[in-house]
Amino acid sequence: MRQQPTYYLIHSSVLPEVFVKVVQVKALLETGKVKTVHEAVDRIGLSRSAYYKYKEYVFPFFKMAKGKMITLFFVLEDIPGILSEILNVIARYKANILTINQNIPINGVANITISIRTGEMEGTGQLLIEKLQRISGIQKIEILASE
Repeated sequence: MRQQPTYYLIHSSVLPEVFVKVVQVKALLETGKVKTVHEAVDRIGLSRSAYYKYKEYVFPFFKMAKGKMITLFFVLEDIPGILSEILNVIARYKANILTINQNIPINGVANITISIRTGEMEGTGQLLIEKLQRISGIQKIEILASE
């Protein structure tokens, strides 16, 4: 009887370098910047054996979340129109907004959770988060859940 795998969400800064390099090799191959695994591992500085050993087990978070639901948590300054800016960015990426929960601002900040479906989203979740982080008045963004 085969045991079900256990998954962990780990910040890339604490991962062994080999895992980060495997993801970089996969990105080169997926984007077509290189044509062969040999070319990709040479460019990144990884052995082919290490790539093949881990390639089925290491994925960027947003690659695994594609087509799924992600719940984002925001801490926002109490600025008129900031939620509208957030929703506009999400709409530009064509993510489907499922729920929005907003608390009343206290001491000049409000907590908001937004659940989105990423199936039809253009671009990656990482790009979406990076774009959202550029909005003035957002103090914090966290990924609360992914299904």
